[in-house]
Amino acid sequence: MDKVDVWLQEIGRRITDRRKKLGMTQEALAENADVTTQFVSYAESGKRAMRPENLLKISQALGVSADYLLTGEVIDKDLLLLSQKLEALSPSQLRIVENIIDECNKLYL
Repeated sequence: MDKVDVWLQEIGRRITDRRKKLGMTQEALAENADVTTQFVSYAESGKRAMRPENLLKISQALGVSADYLLTGEVIDKDLLLLSQKLEALSPSQLRIVENIIDECNKLYL
């Protein structure tokens, strides 16, 4: 297996992991991203490279940056997307999320 094949499989794994984390089926992701279910299946299996516009559609449907899907790195755009979600919370919900983050930091840092 060459380097490109490994890279495509890693991208596919990140797409699959994020889709499942969101509780989406391949069909739902395809509909939200305006691509076919077969396209999602190929992308998740790493069998096919994506054109840039399709990568952007998939990343938008999954609520992550294209950079995250390509590299696995969290960038400023990912933090902005998370910040927008936090803004929708009530003050008490925000404190709960803050406590969860603090606990995670204690465990993993």
